Amino acid sequence: MQKILSFLYIGLVFTLSGFSQKPKTYTSAEIYQAVEKLNFLGTALYIAAHPDDENTRLISYLSNEVKARTAYLSLTRGDGGQNLIGSELRELLGVLRTQELLAARRVDGGDQFFSRANDFGFSKDPEETLEIWNKDEVLADVVWVIRNFKPDVIVNRFDHRTPGSTHGHHTASAMLSVQAFDLAGDKSSYPQQLKYTQTWQPERLFFNTSWWFYGSEEAFESADKTKMLSFDIGTYYPTLGQSNNEIASIARSQHLSQGFGGISSRGSQEEYIELLKGSLPKDKNNIFDGINTSWSRVQGGAAIGKILKEVEGNFNFKNPSQHIPQLLEAYQLIENLKDDYWRTVKRDEIKKIIEACSGLFLEATVEAASAVPGETIAIESAAINRSEVDMTLQKIEIAPTETTQTLQKKLQNNQSVNISNQVTIPNKSDYTAPYWLTDEGSLGMYEAPQELRGKPETPRLVKATFYIDINGTIIPFEKEIAYKYSKPDKGEMYQPFEILPKVTASVANKVIIFSDADKKEIPVTITSGTNNIQGSIHLDYNSGWNVSPKNIDFSIANKGDTKTVYFTVTPPSEENQEIITPVVTIDGEEYRKELTTIAYDHIPTQSVLLPASFKVVRLNIKKVGENIAYVAGAGDEVPESLRQIGYKVTVIQPENINTGYLQNFDAVVMGIRAYNVHESLKFKQHILLDYVKNGGNLIVQYNTAGRRGLDIDNLAPYLLQLSRDRVTDENAAVTIKAPENPILNAPNEITESDFNGWVQERGLYFPDKWAEEFTPVLSMHDKGEQPKDGSLLVAPYGKGYYIYTGLSFFRELPAGVPGAYKIFANMLSVGKKENTNTSQIKG
Repeated sequence: MQKILSFLYIGLVFTLSGFSQKPKTYTSAEIYQAVEKLNFLGTALYIAAHPDDENTRLISYLSNEVKARTAYLSLTRGDGGQNLIGSELRELLGVLRTQELLAARRVDGGDQFFSRANDFGFSKDPEETLEIWNKDEVLADVVWVIRNFKPDVIVNRFDHRTPGSTHGHHTASAMLSVQAFDLAGDKSSYPQQLKYTQTWQPERLFFNTSWWFYGSEEAFESADKTKMLSFDIGTYYPTLGQSNNEIASIARSQHLSQGFGGISSRGSQEEYIELLKGSLPKDKNNIFDGINTSWSRVQGGAAIGKILKEVEGNFNFKNPSQHIPQLLEAYQLIENLKDDYWRTVKRDEIKKIIEACSGLFLEATVEAASAVPGETIAIESAAINRSEVDMTLQKIEIAPTETTQTLQKKLQNNQSVNISNQVTIPNKSDYTAPYWLTDEGSLGMYEAPQELRGKPETPRLVKATFYIDINGTIIPFEKEIAYKYSKPDKGEMYQPFEILPKVTASVANKVIIFSDADKKEIPVTITSGTNNIQGSIHLDYNSGWNVSPKNIDFSIANKGDTKTVYFTVTPPSEENQEIITPVVTIDGEEYRKELTTIAYDHIPTQSVLLPASFKVVRLNIKKVGENIAYVAGAGDEVPESLRQIGYKVTVIQPENINTGYLQNFDAVVMGIRAYNVHESLKFKQHILLDYVKNGGNLIVQYNTAGRRGLDIDNLAPYLLQLSRDRVTDENAAVTIKAPENPILNAPNEITESDFNGWVQERGLYFPDKWAEEFTPVLSMHDKGEQPKDGSLLVAPYGKGYYIYTGLSFFRELPAGVPGAYKIFANMLSVGKKENTNTSQIKG
């Protein structure tokens, strides 16, 4: 993946942040584009519900063609989705998808914002969505972003007028945007926000429509377009060597966890937006028509505009440093603007341009990826002026310490100045892990202090500010401290520098199943965040379970080293569930967090702190059979869950599938979306069906049919048609349709009580049409809908059984839902005789 991505960022956009903290260098073409954007004083905000909902074509067009300051507000971080590239789900997936959005914005030139809404899973109705989210709180967040970003125009991805026609989150995002458009300028709405910001009234609100919302291209062609604007979002940028839709395709391909890596598109392509509120532009191709987007928009701006228009009109591509005197003059005038918003925005932009024009390279790095509060670290700073411009490095300040080093060093052309500092991280420093995960939230909302709301990630704590005198004008350049290192196979690497706890603890399995009354040894791994720690660890839990010993003392000499200690946990005799938390005590201070690292080539490495808690479940369960083959799909934890109840699970790839090999297994399970992920499975399906015919059990978990259908003709031995049917209410009533079916009776008796305690949903992508050979075992539905009978279908085929299920076992088993384990054990056991291979697991 790294090789693919390495060339994607060349010559795209002039952004304010660099990938993985690496100092960004710019071509003359990119600097010129930045000057063009500097001369445009207009702002656009795009609003939708999830990562990957955004229209990167329009965001890129507004940023790169119109030159507007453009941002995407995603109400959620995509926590409830699936992950095609790894095992991260829920909160960890939200962190991954947050960074994928930031990677996309680095490509298309936009900024990124979020609300505190939690993606709790698919919702069919916006009213349900807004109830779970807490409508007023999410609406407050949308108003907050509008008041701070101050968009002239807002574009909704979805239509607020069509509830029930799409994901409830989608419609809800549009409904909230429509309301926020009116409330953001009202000082009586959310007045507590006005301690930190000011009211703002956008000029126009649009809906990003297309033929898709009309059902067909023919219907859209004949639609009334009186209130619509259109743009050619396939425009070509000669200075960048790419067209807008090429850039947009690369941006969208950053959503790799959702399988959105795709082929770039090129050529003319129309995009439409429909006016919802505000005045209709006379120019139907200009979203900002009638809005003053020149420097005359702000008091004192005319003189700035005159200077910068001359720079733009006579830009020297061979030697951009020629413009430094004019840019410095404009910088000083910008510093004196009375408009706080535009002063801040344009000051940051022009500083980047001055830095780029002079070839000024500034960085501050450390030799470790993290430190703990109270730790002393060495910072290596470097400054290089790669031009003939007169520069002096006056001083460097390191935050949040009070370290200031006065230097007065002349920066000669292309001569590196290197400075070393020793600084101590303050003892009370906050950790730099994702801020929205610091405190426990609810099903629908995360918690965050007002000043952090909307931000995509936690602000970096340790920064170096270089004060540089350029031709008599002193400009502060702030740089985040980064960890710099090298790898023989990748070269120079940069990683965010983190402030993390002194110690963390973790248990490998977040759910531990006790399938009988026997005690288990639970390994707890303690990881040191610094050198020479010693303390004790105990398990915090309620009554009903027994743990020994009560405390274990430990010591760890080196940072990054681990020590594993063992507690013996004895379950109660009857079925029971409990949450247990490892608690480490050092010098009287308790630590209850686990550190998880998320590392992929397309995003910066992420350090995530979550509660170290794990769940223990006492479960009375029977099973038949022992050896299970699991064909890996889009990434799930089902194999480990099955191992917990005594199965020997072998994870195999499609190339392992052959007749002789499968005969060794009592059942074969297809991972979620396996047929979507592995196209080669269509060439192996006849082997799988022959395995069933000869007496095996094949369990196929959900796949998505998509608009083009699933690319396989023989998914099942009989007619089976997939659909988008799903039941999103995890508490929806379940009716047993086939009470005598073996899958509900052996080796475990399944009752309606086994559907208590499910999480997020009942299931998804149920078939809606099947042959008479299939028996629909269960029936369920969301409120106000017709029963859906396709969640669990069983058909005998030859000597074995074919089972298709859309029940969300990939969520329920890792969550430790007892009934889900019993149903899955029955699916694996169906048709098998209870013999010497049968395990009766009782209390």
